[in-house]
Amino acid sequence: MTVEATALRSVLRAHASGVTVLTARGPAGPAGVTITSFTSLSARPALVSFALADTSSTWALVRDAQWFGIQLLGAHQTELAERFATRGADRFAPPTGWHPGPHGVPLLDGCLGWLVCARRHQVGVGDHQLVVAAVEHVREGAPGESLVHLHGRLQPVTSTTVSRI
Repeated sequence: MTVEATALRSVLRAHASGVTVLTARGPAGPAGVTITSFTSLSARPALVSFALADTSSTWALVRDAQWFGIQLLGAHQTELAERFATRGADRFAPPTGWHPGPHGVPLLDGCLGWLVCARRHQVGVGDHQLVVAAVEHVREGAPGESLVHLHGRLQPVTSTTVSRI
C-alpha cells in the first residue's frame, strides 16, 4: 500500500527538480515535452534516465524512438518550458528555435547544455515508463543560471542562492 498521488505530489513540491526538455524525432516530425524526471545515473558508462507517464501524448509519439535529446534549460527559458509542458501546443513552431542534431534529434536553441542519448533499457514502473539511455554526444551552451521546478512553479536558481559544499 502506498500514499495517495495527491499526498505524494504535495510533499514533493518542496523538492527542487531541474527542468529539461526531452526531444525526439517522432513518426510525424519533432516531438518534445518538459520533464523534471531527468537524472544522471553513471559516468562510466555515461548513462542517464528519464520517466514519462504512460498517458503522456508525447510518450505515444516517442516510445519507438532510438535516440533522444535532453536540453538543460536556463533561467531565461521559462516560456520555453511552459510551451513544451502545454498540451496541444505546436511546440516546435516559432518562436521556438531549434535545429536537427546527431541522428536527426531536434535540439532547442539557447540551452545551458545538450545531450543526445541512445535508448538502452526501458521498464514500466507504476504509471510511467522509465528509460535508461547512453549519452553519445554532449555540448555545453553559454554559462547561465539554472531553471528548477519548486513549490509548483518554475524558478531560477541564481549563484547567490547556492552555497558550496
